[in-house]
Amino acid sequence: MNGVPDKTQLKKLLSDTLEGHRMTVDEATSLLKLTDRRIFDVCDAADELRERKAGDTVTYVRNQNVHVTNICKNLCGFCAFGKPKSSPDAYLRSEAQIREGIRLAKERNVTEICLLSGVNPDFDAERYAHIIGLVHEEFPGVDIHTMSPDEISHSATKSGISTKEVIQMMIDAGLGTLQGTGAEILVDSVRDVMCPTKVKTAEWSRIIREAHSLGLKSTSTIMYGSVESERDRAEHLNVLRGIQDETHGFTELVPLPYLHVNTKLYEKGLAPAGATGRADLLFCAVSRLFLDNFDNIQVSWGKLGKKF
Repeated sequence: MNGVPDKTQLKKLLSDTLEGHRMTVDEATSLLKLTDRRIFDVCDAADELRERKAGDTVTYVRNQNVHVTNICKNLCGFCAFGKPKSSPDAYLRSEAQIREGIRLAKERNVTEICLLSGVNPDFDAERYAHIIGLVHEEFPGVDIHTMSPDEISHSATKSGISTKEVIQMMIDAGLGTLQGTGAEILVDSVRDVMCPTKVKTAEWSRIIREAHSLGLKSTSTIMYGSVESERDRAEHLNVLRGIQDETHGFTELVPLPYLHVNTKLYEKGLAPAGATGRADLLFCAVSRLFLDNFDNIQVSWGKLGKKF
């Protein structure tokens, strides 16, 4: 299928998909190019599939983000969070500050703590394991959700060990689930523009497979709405679907719309002001239809806010 499907083609594609047809990258690309009210036909089909796979109960995780540092070696063009160590806005939380954040989370009776940080060039595997150990010590039983494949790759290099050894070290320290972040768009030509210093697609995928092989579940993410095309988004979904076919280790997809404020890509005129609400709805729907081996799609209220 080339271009945008006509009414008849769309009806057949949606019907076939609901009957078990595995959507192709070309077909997903064509759906992502829709701009008129037919996107609601896609949403209706996705909603029907959602009802079959996940039912009508919407779940959520009671979690707490604990920020460790915004110092980052990458300084990606889409990101307004990371800072160089020399920046007056850079911070690195002390052990006491991290413990205080954990105690506050414990008082809120959360079930998950997300440790968030840039890829600090000074952090090795031992440093990451120590921080994870702090959480485990202060709050036994909470799910510790942290570390991206990029952080695992960097800390492995810094410590002179393999990425698989790093993952096992983090599990031993108390890591519960892995953040499938740093994925952005899993197409290297796009990564070369938006995040050139992050791990390439093959490395991201390899580390995720390693984690899953060790029994560590992870989320999966996509950051859309910047410099990528509709086909790039579909190719990204195809990478995730292929990994899930092999490992069944992804717990969900978390679509993350690009936030343009104070980012280099937007300031240089390379990216628009993020995704529209229509694009958010359409991408979520196409993801549901394409990812036939995923049960859950998680909406990031922190990214979408009150858009809808």
